Amino acid sequence: MEVWEEELEPVSPNGHYFNSSVLSVSVLAVLEYEIPIDDSQTLSLLENVFLPISPRFSSIMIEKNGKKQWKKVEVKLEDHVKTPIFPSNMSNESYDEYFDDYISSIATKRFPQDKPLWEVHVIKYPNSNAAGNVIFKLHHALGDGYSLMGALLSCLQRADNPSLPLTFPSRLPSETKSENVVTKTISSLLSTISDFWWGISKSFRGEDDPSPIKSSNHGLEFAPITISTITISLDRIKLIKSRLGVAASRYVHSTLKNSSMMISSMIGPVQKMSLANQPIKGLYFLVVGTPEELDISIVSYMGKVRLAFTAKKGIIDPQKLKLCMENALNMISNAADKNSMQNSTEEQSHI
Repeated sequence: MEVWEEELEPVSPNGHYFNSSVLSVSVLAVLEYEIPIDDSQTLSLLENVFLPISPRFSSIMIEKNGKKQWKKVEVKLEDHVKTPIFPSNMSNESYDEYFDDYISSIATKRFPQDKPLWEVHVIKYPNSNAAGNVIFKLHHALGDGYSLMGALLSCLQRADNPSLPLTFPSRLPSETKSENVVTKTISSLLSTISDFWWGISKSFRGEDDPSPIKSSNHGLEFAPITISTITISLDRIKLIKSRLGVAASRYVHSTLKNSSMMISSMIGPVQKMSLANQPIKGLYFLVVGTPEELDISIVSYMGKVRLAFTAKKGIIDPQKLKLCMENALNMISNAADKNSMQNSTEEQSHI
């Protein structure tokens, strides 16, 4: 592999943490295809669209003078594209199991350090959710979750009109009450200080007590995982939000305090996407290689919200977890409806 002599970019502190002997954290982005996959353009797309997005996609992490740095290298694309072979002529349900086992195996496998830290897995077999799947595995040392998912979305186009940009749901506040700039700035600063202090103090206070989603086992960042997903209407969530007057940041913040699990979320496009003129039916992402027993990732796409659960095998029953989440959503929705009706009745009684 040819190495180019040029100025080296230092690795960020997060890059150090996420790619060490203790942690190897990656993001898996799963694209669900509406039609059987044609992978004839895969290498050209990677070379002409994917690699130019960031120099880190063409770099390896090296240590020089005691410091880790990014070193530009010549990328052999064939080394980064994996196309697994499953048995032929099986049912979609059987391919579900093969797909789950495959994604679990690549989730816990470390990247070789002599190549750029990303892979693309092309799975041409159908399952219950799609006619085929493409999985982008991107090491978290390459960037934060938003930049990595943003890089992936920049490779995709609108299925109805590739010349138009993708658009995303608007983020309107739940209340019309305005805040001045000073108030917003102070609030943001206090939240940042609070989050930073909580992170520091948590590392010294020790871990949460054992619970159904928190075991006392160690080394779980390398343990096998199970993956399950559920899909929820985005309009339904917006309706609950408006009726209860609560989009979500306060909920996420309070949940993250219980570090038995981790929640990641991002807004996805409104329109159907395509990759090389092949329509994308669904989209979700996973954060893998973390020590938590349960990770939940959330992304919206075409008016739907996809929740993906990454759980350590043998600790959490994924099907029971999905059922609990679906039941909880129904309970919240029913409570929101009841609350709305009660408020409407009270307003009418005051007239």
